[in-house]
Amino acid sequence: MEVADSVTCIILLILFCGSAAGNRKALYSFKAQENAIAMAPSSDNGICKSMVETHGYDCEEHTVTTQDGYILSMQRIPVGRSGGTPGNRPPVLLQHGILMDGITWLLLPPEQSLAFVLSDNGYDVWIANSRGTKYSKGHKSLSPNDPAYWDWSWDELVAYDLPATFQYVYDQTGQKLHYVGHSQGTLVALAALSKDQLLNMLRSAALLCPIAYMGQMTSPLAKNAADNFIAEAVYWLGLSEFDPRGDAVVNLLKDICSKPGIDCTNLLTSFTGQNCCLNSSIVNIFLDHEPQPSATKNMVHLAQMIRQGTIKMYDYIDEVENMKHYGQATPPAYNMTSIPNDFPVFLSYGGEDALSDVNDVKLLLGSLKDHDGDKLVVQYRYDYAHADYVMAENAKQDVYDPLIAFFRLQ
Repeated sequence: MEVADSVTCIILLILFCGSAAGNRKALYSFKAQENAIAMAPSSDNGICKSMVETHGYDCEEHTVTTQDGYILSMQRIPVGRSGGTPGNRPPVLLQHGILMDGITWLLLPPEQSLAFVLSDNGYDVWIANSRGTKYSKGHKSLSPNDPAYWDWSWDELVAYDLPATFQYVYDQTGQKLHYVGHSQGTLVALAALSKDQLLNMLRSAALLCPIAYMGQMTSPLAKNAADNFIAEAVYWLGLSEFDPRGDAVVNLLKDICSKPGIDCTNLLTSFTGQNCCLNSSIVNIFLDHEPQPSATKNMVHLAQMIRQGTIKMYDYIDEVENMKHYGQATPPAYNMTSIPNDFPVFLSYGGEDALSDVNDVKLLLGSLKDHDGDKLVVQYRYDYAHADYVMAENAKQDVYDPLIAFFRLQ
């Protein structure tokens, strides 16, 4: 095993498991804050100032409040770098995956990052940031110090976050929107579509690294974490926030990546699969901003999916609790065959992806076998892994250009 791979395994095990009380305290503890309620960041320190305007693009900071009280940050790039007329462009909403935030779409140079590429191709670009991430820590009545703040899984993203962001963009633009999701961003979209939600505000959906079925994933660390109830162990200890980011770990990673002879493009391999096309410098940019927190309950929910191979709502294990929440002893399933056959879907998956495994994607495609032939575009990249879809040097020509061509037909 290469040195970089050995270090990667050790660090990721620390990130996901916590090898000692000190690590757990650093990685999972609630961050003390003076204010009782976390507020949305000001426009002076948000994503617009730090990641968009520096490249010469106009950018607007927005907030939207969900029905259950979470205050979410959104960014809007209304026109491309060359200018143009705002207001008459088709809107596109970009939704990141787990342990990430909206910066996912801005990591590469402007000529390669999807948010900028869409903007320069005539789209009104909106970037979502899920609850609990750095720029979406606000709530009407709860602080992130309160365990109740973290009492959610991706079920709540489907029920509250997506409807709130969709409605906001729809109201602001007066147009139906295109949607792009990566990883967990595809899962929440598929779940919503299977329940006939949001269709009245949608033109189409592009799913990059689709996550639905997860029972055959090959990521050794993710599978081991799920099989050994790591997330549950943290949850039952009362640690409701799953926060893999800490200064000590980030500085250690950066130090390792700066050493001669160590190629940090290998850093993600043990988790995501062998990414084909990452520039080594992208890892440093990634570590400046990611990973982001999530709810431990959300990690438990994903672990349940990996172990069971099903797409169901969160399982409280106890039948009484399930009855209380769902009116039945077991959690309801999200039925992928219920996705309307005439809804336009672009789906791209990679042969080296250890999280969105090829066999799991084939199960999803089997659920979509009756989809109208002209409404389902499937792209297979044999050499792509999970991170390539948002960080690869060649993603613009290999994935984003075909995605935009698909959008233009809808």
